[in-house]
Amino acid sequence: MKKVFKRRRSGFTLLEMSIVLFIISLLILIVLPNLAQQRRHANRVHGDAMVAVVQTQIDAYENEHGTNRVSYAQLQADDYLTKAQVARAQREQIVIANGKAYRR
Repeated sequence: MKKVFKRRRSGFTLLEMSIVLFIISLLILIVLPNLAQQRRHANRVHGDAMVAVVQTQIDAYENEHGTNRVSYAQLQADDYLTKAQVARAQREQIVIANGKAYRR
């Protein structure tokens, strides 16, 4: 008697593909909120660092010129801050008032 073997097709079944897609979607749901949270944290840290840079340059300007009236234009004109730093600080809403830099 001759045994007939059915050729088994290689590949994935619909169930296997569904399980893989389900696992991938779960991983995405876990990772995406963490990425958004890390981005917010990084932006906050960068903003604090920009405030510190601007404040340091304000202090240096005040020490050299003996005045407490400082603006971004003066800091840029006397090469305390670059044009890019001034633009970034203004984008991050860092203001200078009474010789102090802070975020609105």
